[in-house]
This record gives sequence, structure tokens and C-alpha cells, in this order.
Amino acid sequence: MNDETDLNDGASTLPTWHRFMRPLLEVLSDGAVWTKHPLENEVVRKVGITEAQRAELLPSGQHRVLNRIGWAMSYLVRAKAIAKPSRAVFQITDTGRQLLAEHPGPLSVAALMQIPAFNEYVPTKGRNAPNAQSHTRTTDENDDPTELIEAGIQSFEADAAAELIRRLQEQHPDFFEQVVVDLLNAMGYGGAEQRGQRIGRSGDGGVDGVIDQDALGLSQIYVQAKRYAADNAVQRPELQGFIGALAGRGASQGVFVTTSRFSQGAREYADSIPQRIVLIDGPRLAELMIQYRVGVQVKKTYDVVEVDEDYFD
Repeated sequence: MNDETDLNDGASTLPTWHRFMRPLLEVLSDGAVWTKHPLENEVVRKVGITEAQRAELLPSGQHRVLNRIGWAMSYLVRAKAIAKPSRAVFQITDTGRQLLAEHPGPLSVAALMQIPAFNEYVPTKGRNAPNAQSHTRTTDENDDPTELIEAGIQSFEADAAAELIRRLQEQHPDFFEQVVVDLLNAMGYGGAEQRGQRIGRSGDGGVDGVIDQDALGLSQIYVQAKRYAADNAVQRPELQGFIGALAGRGASQGVFVTTSRFSQGAREYADSIPQRIVLIDGPRLAELMIQYRVGVQVKKTYDVVEVDEDYFD
């Protein structure tokens, strides 16, 4: 993903960013594994971008055409139409081939929204906002500048959330367990001393981590972390096993975290038991990691200025 939101201002003669989605898939349809720069160059050639258009720059100094290709690439990766076998390496997927077959003309964001994977990891605040689809629409001259900024931020966060879950699913389970402990520490549950630790190992009794809420460890929160694929939901028996592990330790509260989701039966069971169990699914996990800066970093900061009335008074 690139570092600046392109608002498709009228001064540019370039195609809008979503017009680059189909050319990207067409280049990748040869089945080869492409690295980033050759892929960008081939898309530029395929679309017929002129030298004058190639020279267009954003205020940050980035080439506008690369920014728009970056947005198109990011949306296709989020829809799992393009896979990333490794860093800055891209390959078309069966979903991408299906998009080409079913949409002979230019691809739209509406087409991507029909793919469940595209909507899996939209941050909660984005899903609940009055204009919840603002991160997926193109802009026009009637848009409020503040709404444009917020829509851009939501789009960045949605892409980061999807990428976080993808990366977590690729890592060893031990790494995921440590991520969950790091997140709870960052949220303040281990106090200033960050008294959380990973204890997951063979024969751990169904507990992967523990957080001491006080210096003496008199109050503890136990953690279970399941690194599951998106289509593999946590079921009721796994929660029952976790509850049994808590009972064996004399504990009454715990956190169960997964990269996927919880079945309806699992959620109903968690609501029916006297122990306090917090369930964190993939979208919520990604949102918390972004909020508490675990596994992510601030890439660029923008300052919005206004006139200082006190100075003139």
C-alpha cells in the first residue's frame, strides 16, 4: 500500500485508481510470480500511460500513477484476487481469474464487495459508521474534505487489518501466542510492568498465556490463542476445553483469541457460563492491534491546519 491517498483530483489526466484493477489481473493472468517493480512497469505499459502522465507527482513527491496502481493492488490483495507469496511478490489466484471471467469490462469496487474476503476485516468503527462504505467508494466534488480524510484512514486501516491476519496465519503458533500476550500488555492488562507472559507449550493444559493484574499475581487472566484459517471457526468444544483448563487453575476469567471467528454455538456457550470469558475474533483482533500499535507502525502523519484566532485577537 502506498503512503498517500490520491483523491483523483480533476487536474490529472490519469485513469482513476480502480481502472488499474483489471490490467493488474490481466498481467498476472500468465500465472507467473511477479515482483513489484516489473509488475508496475508492465501495467503502465499495458494501460498506455504517456510520458506526461508518468511524470505527474503527488505533493509528497510520489508518482501519481504508482500511487493509483498501489491502491488497485491493495484492494485486489484484500479481496484475495492476488496472493502475496512473500514480500513485494504477487501472483493471481483463482478468485482473480474468476473476476476476469465474470467481468469483461473494467472492474469496480462493487464487484470486489461481493467477495466475502474483501469485507472480513473492515474495522468495527468503519462498519458502524453512518457512511460505512466510504472506504470503498470513489470520491467526487461534493465530498467534504474531512470525510475524504476519514475515508482514506478507514481504507488504510481495512487493508492493514487484512494484511495483519494474513501474516498471523502464516506464522508459527508460538509467534501468535506471543502476539496475543504483547497485545494484552499494550492494552494495559499487565500494568506498567507488563506482567504478561506466554506459557503455551506441549501439555500446557489448554492455556497459552497468563496476565498478572497485580504485582503479586493474586488476580490473573488466562489466555487461549488459536491461529485458525478464516473458514475454520472456533466451536463450542474448544471453549469447553478452555473453561476446563481455567477450572483446573482455580481461575474465573479468561480471554480466547482467534484469527478466524467463533461459531454461534460457541458464543452462546460463552454467554451462558458463570466464568467471564472474552471472545476476540479476527476482525476485532486486527482492530485492537492497529489501535494499540502492535505489529503496525505509523508510516506517515499529516497535519491539518486552521487559522489561529487567538493570534489575531
